[in-house]
Amino acid sequence: MKLLLLGKGGQVGWELQRSLAPLGEVVALDFDSTDFHADFSRPEQLAATVLAVRPDVIVNAAAHTAVDKAESEPDFARKLNATSPGVVAEAAQQIGALMVHYSTDYVFDGSGTRPWKEDDATGPLSVYGQTKLEGEQLVAQHCAKHLIFRTSWVYAARGGNFAKTMLRLAKERDKLTVIDDQFGAPTGAELLADITAHAIRATLQDPAKAGLYHAIAGGETTWHGYARFVLEMAQQAGVELKAGPQAVEAVPTSAFPTPAKRPHNSRLDTTKLQATFGLRLPPWQEGVARMLRETL
Repeated sequence: MKLLLLGKGGQVGWELQRSLAPLGEVVALDFDSTDFHADFSRPEQLAATVLAVRPDVIVNAAAHTAVDKAESEPDFARKLNATSPGVVAEAAQQIGALMVHYSTDYVFDGSGTRPWKEDDATGPLSVYGQTKLEGEQLVAQHCAKHLIFRTSWVYAARGGNFAKTMLRLAKERDKLTVIDDQFGAPTGAELLADITAHAIRATLQDPAKAGLYHAIAGGETTWHGYARFVLEMAQQAGVELKAGPQAVEAVPTSAFPTPAKRPHNSRLDTTKLQATFGLRLPPWQEGVARMLRETL
């Protein structure tokens, strides 16, 4: 089996190179690849790449993820998040490939407290959310065999992340202020990559499993709770901090105005994913603790 991975250099793309390897030959590309064109800012070139590689499975981990920047460059965000995935989906349909695509909790308006289900009404609050929703719709419309995973609060040991930022600031400052009215579950890129590999294998065996799924770690917290957990782990590991867990002050979202509006409720219901693929999604603390043990 041949798999085409697009966006190999991102947090999820990096982990996918590992998780997809046992499934078959992986052709992993990024925007600057020279052997094949995989630059999502040039959608006209993407179909030719798909038709040249002729994979059995296409996994798209490329996206415009700069949420605030998207507000000032909506056309560019739309090209990366919607137009280009749509082009890839059309080419996937042409060769009969399964297409995997990632989306976000930002397709919802963030209201209420109940975890969002796959068939709940969408209502994005930002350009990022709107363009990701359009991308979902184009992939589903143009490629019959698809897996779309909505996720949230993604982090990885590789590259920058919220936990590393909190650790750096806690070494520099006596007090931290962190938002406590946005709820979600920190989700590791490695968990997403492993879910993806499992779901691909199962869907190739049973095409009826294709469709839209919510994929996040178990449990829930706020950014404030996330920060305190990170600092507690750091203290237990003997890291010297000026600001410990007790010095993290809880503040509302309004304390940090941003160009893009953030959803307050990023909870996602993963019942469908777990039942369809026979998976257990571990508590978010397990993945964060493992990432911290790698980085501290």
